[in-house]
Amino acid sequence: MQQSISKYINWSKTMLTALILTTSATNFVSAQTTETKTAIGTTTTWGTVDGVSIIGLVQGPSAAVADLQIACVFEYTDGDIFNPPALPKELNGMVHLDDALKGAITDVRKTGKFKGHALETLLIAPPKGSLSSKKLLLIGLGNRNSFDAELMKEVGSVAMREALRLKVKTVSFASDIKDAGIDSPTALVAENVVLGAFDAYRAQSYLNQKHLSEKMMVQKLILLAGPSFFTVAGGGIKEAITKLNTK
Repeated sequence: MQQSISKYINWSKTMLTALILTTSATNFVSAQTTETKTAIGTTTTWGTVDGVSIIGLVQGPSAAVADLQIACVFEYTDGDIFNPPALPKELNGMVHLDDALKGAITDVRKTGKFKGHALETLLIAPPKGSLSSKKLLLIGLGNRNSFDAELMKEVGSVAMREALRLKVKTVSFASDIKDAGIDSPTALVAENVVLGAFDAYRAQSYLNQKHLSEKMMVQKLILLAGPSFFTVAGGGIKEAITKLNTK
């Protein structure tokens, strides 16, 4: 009997030790993988490429100040920006943008006037006081179920070409992929947007040097990120800047 009690006590100690170690390890991993949220309004100049400043900003697309605001949307499905897996309203920049325009984005998508096919564009002139930007450009991302981060290079190119065509000085870009509830690689998305944007910029610059293009006006490219994704996105942006400045 005494021997059985002793074995039970030793077993209990072993299990308790294992539980403590497991809990400690779980807490450590949790602490390592939980990203610190960056305050809204935080801005950082990540670097420059060809004289254009590349800036990170924690802000929604409806509140960011720029000559041209760019936002991205997938092909429409009923209630897609409002219902899970989309982010809740308080964190969802696309919902704020739609609200500021009194539902116009939802209406133009729902009625099929803007289908959101990959690289499709729609230019909107916001009513005075509705947005902090002077113009709004929507760029389609296609089918949400087949999204690939590689597409963002082409999206970045389209964004820059439109900015150059419109002769704006400041461009603010919001991918809105996280808002839509898509589990995308944040750093790679940000990197690809910048790489694509400067592919287009350098093509136009080449024409400019040959006197085949009007003066290029873009001075700032602002990339928006949510509070939970600013640091990771910044890593991708800096990677793109390094690559571009060594070409």
